[in-house]
Amino acid sequence: MAFFKNKASISYSPVQTVSTTINSHPFGEIKQYVPHCEGEMKLYAVLREAVPIIDAAISKTVRLVGGFKIQCEDEEVEKKINDFLFNVKVNATSQGAESFVASYLDQLLTFGTAVGEMVLSAQGDTIAALYNASLKDIELTTDGSPLNLKVLKKGDDGASTAVKFQDLLLVSALNAAPGKIYGKSLLRGLPFVSGILLSIYNTIGVNWDRVGNIRFAVTYKPSGDSGEKAYAKDRARQIANEWRKTMYAGSGTSDFISVGDVNIKVIGADNQILDSQIPVRQMLEQIVAKLSIPPFLLGLSWSTTEKMSTQQADILTSELETYRRILNSTISKICLMWLNLNGYFTDFKIVWENINLQDEVELANARLTSAKAAEIEKRLGIEI
Repeated sequence: MAFFKNKASISYSPVQTVSTTINSHPFGEIKQYVPHCEGEMKLYAVLREAVPIIDAAISKTVRLVGGFKIQCEDEEVEKKINDFLFNVKVNATSQGAESFVASYLDQLLTFGTAVGEMVLSAQGDTIAALYNASLKDIELTTDGSPLNLKVLKKGDDGASTAVKFQDLLLVSALNAAPGKIYGKSLLRGLPFVSGILLSIYNTIGVNWDRVGNIRFAVTYKPSGDSGEKAYAKDRARQIANEWRKTMYAGSGTSDFISVGDVNIKVIGADNQILDSQIPVRQMLEQIVAKLSIPPFLLGLSWSTTEKMSTQQADILTSELETYRRILNSTISKICLMWLNLNGYFTDFKIVWENINLQDEVELANARLTSAKAAEIEKRLGIEI
């Protein structure tokens, strides 16, 4: 009858909505990274979350940049502007311009672009607060000329409108390419090596889950006796039940007793896990080289000498000085706006704290050496 005929097999095209990611590490965006895509900012945020050493390097860089104060010709104005910078409200929970600058620099290093705003008082006579804007809420463009930067605010409907008071906005770009508005993130170039590093870490976790949580292979080999062969299935089931009771005995102990030729082996015990120290260090070296942070500041106990550590500290100092020069324009704009709104017309200078105590010691030793040399030259009557 036609009713019992086999139905013809149907071939299907690949299902479009099924995920094809198998055994991937949890931060899949890094492996799927394509340069210059729209999701670049999200990628860098995920990168900091996925690789702790990257997040630690940026956080330490922001802290090492240090604080600053303003020096003015008029001492009274100097006191007032420093009081303003110390007490100004920042975002919803912070206070002080240094907090604003730290968040501003953190955004600049992570995404390559930072945007802030000076919020005026209701009367418009002074700066009431400083606000770090999210790059998701704004868009940068040029107006008529590539030299005229304009900030647009994104609306709920997807349309962008120009911010009314552009003079109150603060925008910085890190190493922007010629003709480009947005800067380059400090993390640019790291997604590839970070993806390899995360793959290694994920594999280590999978291997330890497989090998650390030991599995056993219990093999029962019946003898040539016909009676034992007849009950081999029942005996195998009995051995399996007893083994299961033994393994799930909880915190107590339990013995496994069996009759016959029973072989117990640990699955995977003969396999050797690959040594990950060398490839992990190679990836970390690339990351550390890009972030310009000495390894010892990140807790990496790599062999180094005292002279090498000093040279690394000098390189870090030059990097921090570069970031300070970028921030000077933002701080100057805030100070100029405050001075103009409060009716003060005076020159000022931004004075940064010494980066660390070692700098102060070196400067003190240099002054001491110079003073001793000058004293000896004066005593011997030597004129230079």
